[in-house]
Amino acid sequence: MAELRRKQELALNLGEVKAAIPSQVTLIVVTKTFPLSDVEILYQLGERQFAENRDDEGREKSELMPNDSIWHFQGRVQSKKLRSIVKWSDFIHSLEDLDHAKKINEIAQELGKIQKVFLQINLDEDERDEGRSGIDAKEMFAYVEGLQLLSSVEILGLMGIAPLNRDPRLAFEKLAKLSEALQRLAPSATYISAGMSGDYRQALEFGTTHLRIGSSILGTRTGKA
Repeated sequence: MAELRRKQELALNLGEVKAAIPSQVTLIVVTKTFPLSDVEILYQLGERQFAENRDDEGREKSELMPNDSIWHFQGRVQSKKLRSIVKWSDFIHSLEDLDHAKKINEIAQELGKIQKVFLQINLDEDERDEGRSGIDAKEMFAYVEGLQLLSSVEILGLMGIAPLNRDPRLAFEKLAKLSEALQRLAPSATYISAGMSGDYRQALEFGTTHLRIGSSILGTRTGKA
């Protein structure tokens, strides 16, 4: 009975979110801290795209889900975790270090895969006290030139997180302009990963292609983020 209630809850929440999202936008359900049973319900409801912030959680869930599930890593990249992350993740949304990119390239070559990545941009302007990751926008072109030398890493576009307690539209507008600039250097890097539960409607105003939404679908988190 509890499982049925949970499925009804998730179906209702999912339906409300999807009603607000254009069909061409990719919805990624952020399942961090939620149990595998929730991922299984979402799969039954037709979802295939899931995101995790922690390597161990993503690895464990991905191993137990059907092969057509698609996994996104969006957490802080740690060098010691890279081999595991590359093994289970189809997409990495939080790349911000060229040394990490080089290691990802080596591991991907060994595994015979092309690792798809988003370059994370810091959208906090000069403020880094909120603990946000990402490279400075002024460094973007140098990073991209370095990434283009790596044969087993494919840059899909940019990822950004809007600063807290400010109008997210300003951050998303900046990210959209940076995406346009990126495409002059890397024409195929057209994707924008931006927008979460609290600001996805605003992100849609500025051309996001990938939304990463958790609590609006799964509810309030009580576990470790």
